[in-house]
Amino acid sequence: MTHVAVVVPVRDEEVLLGRCLAALGAARDALLARGGCTVDVVVVLDACRDGSAEVVARHVGARVAAGADSGVRVLHLDAGDVGRARRTGVAAALAAGPTDPAATWLACTDADSVVTADWLVQHVRLADTGADVVVGTVHPDPADLTPAQWAAWRAAHVPGRPNGHVHGANLGVRASAYLRAGGFVPAPEHEDVDLVARLRATGARVVASDAVDVRTSGRAAGRTPGGYAGHLRATLLRV
Repeated sequence: MTHVAVVVPVRDEEVLLGRCLAALGAARDALLARGGCTVDVVVVLDACRDGSAEVVARHVGARVAAGADSGVRVLHLDAGDVGRARRTGVAAALAAGPTDPAATWLACTDADSVVTADWLVQHVRLADTGADVVVGTVHPDPADLTPAQWAAWRAAHVPGRPNGHVHGANLGVRASAYLRAGGFVPAPEHEDVDLVARLRATGARVVASDAVDVRTSGRAAGRTPGGYAGHLRATLLRV
C-alpha cells in the first residue's frame, strides 16, 4: 500500500466526534512515521443539525496550531443515508488520491468510535500480506454498559478468535477490489454487510482480524434503525 484514505460518515455526533478525530490523528501520525504511505481522512457530514461541523473545525485548527497537518477534508451531504455518505466519501478520496487503486487502502470507521494508535499500521500490514478486505472487530465502550453487560459481552468474545462480523466502524478494503464490487450503495443501514457480501462474490480475499480492534459507542439508540446499537439492544439489554 502506498496510500490510505480513511472515510468517516457523521450524523449529529458532536458529543463523540472529537475523540474519534483525535484517535484518527494519532493513527495517521503513526502510519506516516512508519513511512511509505500517504494518508487522507475524509469526514462526511451528512444531514447534521448539531455542532459536528464546529467539532471538525476545532480539531483541524488545533492540529494546525500545533504545527501538524490535519490531513482532514470535509464534505457536506444532506442525504441522511449512511450508505450514500460512505460512497460519497470514498469517491472523493479516490478522485483526489493516487491513480493506482491496487495500492490504495480504504479504511472505514464511524464517528462514535475510537481507533487504536496502530489501527492504520495494522490495516496496511494485513493488506501488504495479501488481504483485499479486513473485517475488524469492535467492542462497546464499557462506560456505556453495566458491569454485568460488559462481563456478558466479554464472555462471548474471545481474544484471538475474531467472529467475522462486519462492522463499518472497523472495515478496510483495497480500492481495486472495492471498485470491482461496485462500492457502497445507498442504504440506511447494513451497507457494510452488503459490500462485503459482494466483495466475497468477486473472489476478494477477506481476512477477519482482532489485531485492529476498535472501541465504539455502547449506546442502545443509534443513528440508524438497527446497526450496532440494535445488536446491543438485542443481546445485552436483558442482562
